[in-house]
Amino acid sequence: MKRRNLLHLCGLLASIAFTAETAEAKVDMPSIFSDGMVLQQQSRVPVWGSCDRKKQDVTLTTSWDGKSYRSATDNDGRWRVTIDTPSFGGPYAITVDDGETTSIDNVMIGEVWLCSGQSNMDMRVSGRYNDPVIGSLEAVVTSDNPDIRMFTVGANLTSELQSDCTGNWEEASTATVPEFSATAYFFARRLNEVLGMPVGIIHSSYGGSRVEAWMSTQGIADFKENPDVHNECILYNGMIAPVAGYGIRGCLWYQGEANIDAPDLYMDLFPAMAADWRRQWNAGEFPIYYAQIAPFAYNKGEGKGRNSAYLREAQLKCLELIPSSGMIILTDVGDARTIHPMEKKTVGDRFAYMALSQTYGKKGFPATGPTYKSMQIDGDKIEIEFDNIGNGLTSYRRPLTGFEIAGEDRVFVPADARFGKDSRTIIVSGKDVEHPVAVRYAFKDYVDGSLFNMWGLPASSFRTDNW
Repeated sequence: MKRRNLLHLCGLLASIAFTAETAEAKVDMPSIFSDGMVLQQQSRVPVWGSCDRKKQDVTLTTSWDGKSYRSATDNDGRWRVTIDTPSFGGPYAITVDDGETTSIDNVMIGEVWLCSGQSNMDMRVSGRYNDPVIGSLEAVVTSDNPDIRMFTVGANLTSELQSDCTGNWEEASTATVPEFSATAYFFARRLNEVLGMPVGIIHSSYGGSRVEAWMSTQGIADFKENPDVHNECILYNGMIAPVAGYGIRGCLWYQGEANIDAPDLYMDLFPAMAADWRRQWNAGEFPIYYAQIAPFAYNKGEGKGRNSAYLREAQLKCLELIPSSGMIILTDVGDARTIHPMEKKTVGDRFAYMALSQTYGKKGFPATGPTYKSMQIDGDKIEIEFDNIGNGLTSYRRPLTGFEIAGEDRVFVPADARFGKDSRTIIVSGKDVEHPVAVRYAFKDYVDGSLFNMWGLPASSFRTDNW
């Protein structure tokens, strides 16, 4: 009897020990891998996590094909597997088993985009910073759609590299969409409408942030001695590192206002950040589409400080420096009174048009607005040619404004502008400028863009000089 009791006790203790060990070994996964997530379709996407026990086998099984993937944890208890995703669809489930099973449910397969930047990307559908978003009520009332989902990375400025963040996947509904990034939501809604498939957004942005704050220690290394660089890495560490590597189709970037003091440096930093993120994702040259900052009276018309048109020019030049990139133009939606344009649907839609054209191969429309190509001097006039004009140029029958012209004295004066043959060029002249040598368009802090292509996409500000 005593022997049987002793054996029973030993068995009970062993069971308790096994249960405790199993509980300690429970899989822990970053918050981005959670119920409701969207995985990039037709891809090989990484999934990772950790376990308290070293050298523990972890098995991950996907419900869409019943396939299992196995990984052993390393000496720190970390594991990582790469899984194959099918064409869009769902909902599915993923089970993770290390002796105890964890399930991730309501998983959709579709198109996933990272949306990042500063306050204009952070601007919510319901408005923020005492700035409204045009069309927000209609957007919210019609928002119920489980095929649109957003994961908003919690704000975290830190000098220490983080492996996780706060946040959870939310389906689009009247209860959630008011707090979605407006630009990202309108982009996702248009993609979902045109492609007919689930769209997942990882939204990670922070108001007033400089580009260098979003770069990793490795990415910023070549710039650390530059006096204009500060707060480097603090947003990358807390708000990009935890999601870096998650399967995405591409990235939208809406930032630049905080760097208007150093446009030449931005022209180095932004391409370096793009290369840095692609290196951290280890997923090739995924598309990076960005918004040229909108006009705003930064200097309140007093001529103090650096003209923000130089930053817009730097962004335009970055098209040649960043492979697989594209820039949407916002010269027509600026507001002299606020740095936050209210037309966020316009911004999101233009991002979608670019993605639909350049990433998804839709034909028959341009991805962006007119950009300066070349000029030809003809007596007292200069004729300007553009790229990205589609069927031609237009001002929607309004006067062509915002043009300036200068002679050899380098003094710019307001110019007269008219359409050339077949509305495919602009002819510029100026009173008392008999021998013009340079033209500028919308090259001020704040302008109301007047030049568009026939598809309604505005022309970028530009200058033909390098003075």
